[in-house]
Amino acid sequence: MKRIVTLMVIAATIFNSQAQAPIQKSTKMKKVLFVVTSHDQKGSTGEPTGYYLGEVSHPWEVLHDAGYEIDFVSPRGGKAPVDGFNLDDATNRKFWNDAQYRHKVEHTMKPSEVNPNDYAVIYYAGGHGAMWDFADNVELAQIAAKIYEANGIVGAVCHGPAGLVNIKLSNGKYLVDGKKINTFTNEEEEAVGLTKVVPFLLESKMIERGAKFEKSGLWQNHVVADQRVVTGQNPQSAKSVGEEILQLLTNKK
Repeated sequence: MKRIVTLMVIAATIFNSQAQAPIQKSTKMKKVLFVVTSHDQKGSTGEPTGYYLGEVSHPWEVLHDAGYEIDFVSPRGGKAPVDGFNLDDATNRKFWNDAQYRHKVEHTMKPSEVNPNDYAVIYYAGGHGAMWDFADNVELAQIAAKIYEANGIVGAVCHGPAGLVNIKLSNGKYLVDGKKINTFTNEEEEAVGLTKVVPFLLESKMIERGAKFEKSGLWQNHVVADQRVVTGQNPQSAKSVGEEILQLLTNKK
């Protein structure tokens, strides 16, 4: 009898310890992947270019301050060339002086090093360099398609949507087909005198791909979100793109 009681006490102790033990759940948020160009010249003009600093720093600030970790990838990996280098802009300065993220953007991953399952968002930053090395990068397009089809978000601003023009989904359709899309406009390209320099015009290419193109006047903040694709027209739209992406992430929670 004493042995039975002892066994019952041991069993009760084990049960209580298991009941009181906290259930371990993973609370780690998926990350955000920023795509920046590796291209550093505007065609044959000899003029330097790269990713536009404000189109990285402003969305970065919005998402970083909300607790999201951000990684960087570029078509060639390594140090990404920078354009629009204005440290009078407090947000640019905040990003550039952040040791962790300065290191990340100067040591970007190659597409082959990216695991799409780690990311809730892929965001293509602009800068004229993107017009030469985003559209035809098959690896980046495949990464973006995988993130999107896993219920993720695709974002881009200014010339960054060059990365969207050749993304195809598993149903064979272009990502932008039938969606409201916004990019650097033909009028803005003409205003900066580069319509004959860039390899194609983003607005025209998006319409060709079946996008429902939206736009505002020159240099106006214009952002559109449609079916988890967020696009902005120009550098003035960069922060708003970050805010719209954050809103979608918050709604998903």
